[in-house]
Amino acid sequence: MNLKAYASTFVYKISYLQKSFGKKPFKLLDIGAGNHSASKIKNVFPQCEYHGVDLEKEYNNNSEDFSLMKAFYEMDLTKLDMSSIPDNYFDAILMAHIIEHLHNGDEVIKNLLPKLKSGGYLYIEYPGVKSTKLPSMHGSLNFNDDPTHVRLYSVKELKTLFENNKCKVLRGGTKHNIWFILAMPFRILSFLVRGKKLQGNIFWDLLGFAEYLYVKKN
Repeated sequence: MNLKAYASTFVYKISYLQKSFGKKPFKLLDIGAGNHSASKIKNVFPQCEYHGVDLEKEYNNNSEDFSLMKAFYEMDLTKLDMSSIPDNYFDAILMAHIIEHLHNGDEVIKNLLPKLKSGGYLYIEYPGVKSTKLPSMHGSLNFNDDPTHVRLYSVKELKTLFENNKCKVLRGGTKHNIWFILAMPFRILSFLVRGKKLQGNIFWDLLGFAEYLYVKKN
């Protein structure tokens, strides 16, 4: 995931980790570990034991990023073979803007939950059904702007999935990050001053592009 484009997502998921762990050490499994995610997360949580998962190892990562990882698992999640990832080990799992690229994202989630300790947390975010009704825009404002999006999911569907797999949904719904909404005029001005094309992600929080759930495993 492009963390520059999805800055609001990064702030949102980090805020939930801060609420749950503060400065305490914890073990994190980050699903979608490209774009220097390890460096960014370790900068906020230096005591975090970071494990990354991605389809390709070299997706905008460098030697410094890998030096900060306890482990990296290069795998195609749709094959549902996650035996290389330890069970009952992680305090938190992050899965932001991943499942919309997976035709069997529900089964992927089911196979990831055994990796989470009892009492552990999972944050998931994805384009909601509302995104299919938004206008098309550079940088994705409509679900179909990204040709790699293959399936829609909903809070209702995922809430049922989590509850049927011994998890409690703590928060969930459409994501509206107030700080990014307030920052919109400045972000728009910044793009215009630099002569760059406006990107759809600028408007995600205002228009409700994404949905999220934050859950705790029983």
